[in-house]
Amino acid sequence: MENKNNELDIELSSEIAEGTYSNLAVISHSASEFVLDFIRVMPNMPKARVMNRVIMVPEHAKRLLLALQDNIQKYEQINGKINLGDQDISPMPNRGFGNINGLS
Repeated sequence: MENKNNELDIELSSEIAEGTYSNLAVISHSASEFVLDFIRVMPNMPKARVMNRVIMVPEHAKRLLLALQDNIQKYEQINGKINLGDQDISPMPNRGFGNINGLS
């Protein structure tokens, strides 16, 4: 609910505040929305499970991109450049809204 100062009062439950660990994100899109699947991949496990899915309109996806860029820049100013090492950071191919490599 909005207050008089045009600020948004955001409630964070203790369950959500704990967060969910993810070490892989798969992003898909249609003409009207972006789908971000956050996945936890564990060593020696043949299957990975989507832990969270966030669906947003393109305008909000772009706002998220800009907010992440801004926060990464601020982080690197304080903590130094984030080193990706030799990791392949090329985008994953868009696989649409179906199963991703058989994961469900």
